[in-house]
Amino acid sequence: MAALQPPTVRPFCTLQVQLGPLMDLGLGRFGRRRIIPIIGGRVTGQVSGTILDVGADWQSIAHDGVAELDARYAFETADGALIEIVNRGFRHGPTEVMEQLASGAPTPPESYYMRSTARLESGHPDYRWLNGMVFVGTGAREASAVQIDLYSVE
Repeated sequence: MAALQPPTVRPFCTLQVQLGPLMDLGLGRFGRRRIIPIIGGRVTGQVSGTILDVGADWQSIAHDGVAELDARYAFETADGALIEIVNRGFRHGPTEVMEQLASGAPTPPESYYMRSTARLESGHPDYRWLNGMVFVGTGAREASAVQIDLYSVE
């Protein structure tokens, strides 16, 4: 059997995602359902641009309090390329920490778990190289924004 090397992760970009007001759909088949509109923001790093007002995070909150994150949105680079982001992951932590986070109060990101995998995709010739890459992210929730630091897996 081959001795495979573990992957290396390298900082790639930071997403500062501005959020609209939460919409609560109530209890669905697999937990509480919420939609959080994505209304803007910035991307900085190896790629950069402006997050567009075209997406949302469709969340499911399970009976154990684990939030399943399912965000889909896009950003535009300074040279006019459109890049789609599909980011899926989980957020959870101790009940009192998650209540503090939900209230909008500042909450240290190290006090809860927020991790994701992301896919970036573009048809623009200068950005097609993103289509074959794997990204993992770590995140922090603020009152009306989310910060996600993406790392490329090499």
